[in-house]
Formats: sequence, structure tokens, C-alpha cells
Amino acid sequence: MKKKEVKKKGLKSLIIANPIYDTVFKRLMENQRIVKFFLSTILERQVEDVSVLPQEFTYKMEEISDKSENREKKVKQGKKEKKGSLAYFSIFRLDFMASVRASDGKREKILIEVQKSWDIMDVMRFRKYLGEQYSKEEIIDKEKTVLPITTIYILGNNLPEIKCPCIKTGRISTDMRDRKPINAKVEFIELLTHDSYVIQAGRITDVRYTTNLDRLLSIFEQNYFVIQGSDVMKEYHHQPDDENMTLITDILIEMAANSEERKKIEDEKEAMRVFNNAQDLYKKRIAEKDKALAEKDKSIEEQAKSIEEKDKEIAELKRLLQDKQFE
Repeated sequence: MKKKEVKKKGLKSLIIANPIYDTVFKRLMENQRIVKFFLSTILERQVEDVSVLPQEFTYKMEEISDKSENREKKVKQGKKEKKGSLAYFSIFRLDFMASVRASDGKREKILIEVQKSWDIMDVMRFRKYLGEQYSKEEIIDKEKTVLPITTIYILGNNLPEIKCPCIKTGRISTDMRDRKPINAKVEFIELLTHDSYVIQAGRITDVRYTTNLDRLLSIFEQNYFVIQGSDVMKEYHHQPDDENMTLITDILIEMAANSEERKKIEDEKEAMRVFNNAQDLYKKRIAEKDKALAEKDKSIEEQAKSIEEKDKEIAELKRLLQDKQFE
């Protein structure tokens, strides 16, 4: 994601931590009021109460072995080899159970899955986690219940085909014979399909600041970084004009000003760098192996072709010898 490191002149700005990082986003999502504002704004539905599913309220980490190109050289020199580096998965996942009220006043419970990823190529992980959600049963009023699912994706990289920063993919049932919309809600359809929302952080600009959605998106804008080459802190060029945005920016200002919090963000940034480097090296090695296998297959094919031609030559020689014997 290409990031601007320029500053607006003539405007008083706030210095805030960048919520695209898991450390910062997790801190925001620990606040019930912010969670309600976040979900209500994205879903455009009144969220009356929300609970975090505790087993999912964590970012996942994995151990990556030292795959540097100097690994063998270090071992030969007798240097101690690193056991591994802890790095963040590229996907951060939060699951919520929320009570929402529809436009017709009907109250219902839904599962909301929020996933945040730096890489749009993480599609298979998105699908895997979504499959897990579809297989879940929740306990409501001491009874097992299957709930409708809504997904929210926050992407660090952009979808090249879509320029807008926030996308909704909704469910519309249609009578295929009459081509008319069906307004009735049926549990069978509700439980087997879902609404999905995608936020592209790199597409957000500060041109608009009118609606609640504009206000919420503005904190994810990936421009105006304070330090050249670092996206940990940025200038925020809006003055919060409601209690929800004031609460959000207060937390982000506090995290930007706190050296311990900044260290956590920097550690996450470094972990992501290590993880990405390991992934790049792994992909490079796979590509090299694929190339070597392709060259080997080509060589085997050429050898097989050469053997086939020699077999033809031998067969031709045998035929000539037989012809001579009968002369």
C-alpha cells in the first residue's frame, strides 16, 4: 500500500496511533461503546447490545524458523542458530454476537465476524474462518441456536478493481420468473447466505467528513505520517464533533503519546516485516524448485524424445537388414 508522508498546512492536527495495526485496533475494540458505534455505523443498523466471543478475542501468532540465505553459512561458522521469530498472522480476527434492530423494528441476534488483513491474497484464510463460523452453534437462553452471519473485512492493501473505500455486498432474493424482489425473510436463506462489508484503508481520504461513516473511516486513512518512512503515528486533520469520535481519538492520542504502546506497535511492525520476508523467501524457493522441476521435466521429455528417435532408427535398420536378407 503506497502511503503519503505529507502534511496539511494551516490546520490544527492531532497526533494519533494508526489503527490499521492489530495492537491499536484491538485496544479500540475493547471499548463497548466504540464497538457499538463501529458496528452500527458499518451495518447501518441499530446495535443494541454486543458481546465479544472470548475464544476469538486475540490476534494469532506463529513461529517462523530462520530461513535467511545465510543460515547454512552461520551453521558452518559455528554461530548459534536462532530457534525462530514470533510473527503476527496477516489476519486479525474478532467475533461478536450482537442484538440488532432492523428498520421494521424487529430485533434479532447475529454473529459478526471482523477480519483485518494486510494482504488481499489471504482469501483462503478468510474462507476457512467463515467455514468455521457456519459450523458453529451458539447458546442463547440455554438452547443451541444457529445465527445469521455478517462479515466485515478491513484491508491494508487495495482491491485494484474497486476505487471506493467502503463496499457492501448484500443479499437480494428475487423471483426469477417475474424478476421481482422478494421481501420475505426465510430462515433457510438467512442461515446459508450473508452480508459482507469491505473497508479499503488505502482508498480513504479526508475529503469527506459529513456522515458517521465518513467520521469512522477517517481514522483509518493511511496518509500524513509523522515520521518519514514510518506509518505508526499520523496527523489527524479533523476535530472530533461527537462523543464517539472524541472517545476514539482520545484512545489513539494516548497510544501515540505512550512510549510503551508505541513499542508494542513497533514490535508488531517488525514482526510483520520478519513474517513477510520469510513468506517472500519461501515463495522464492518454491518458484526456484518449480523452475528446477520444469527444467527436469523438459530434460526428461527431451531424453524420451531422443530415445524414441533412436528406437525408430533401430527399427529402420532392422527393416533394412531384413530386406537385404531376402534379396
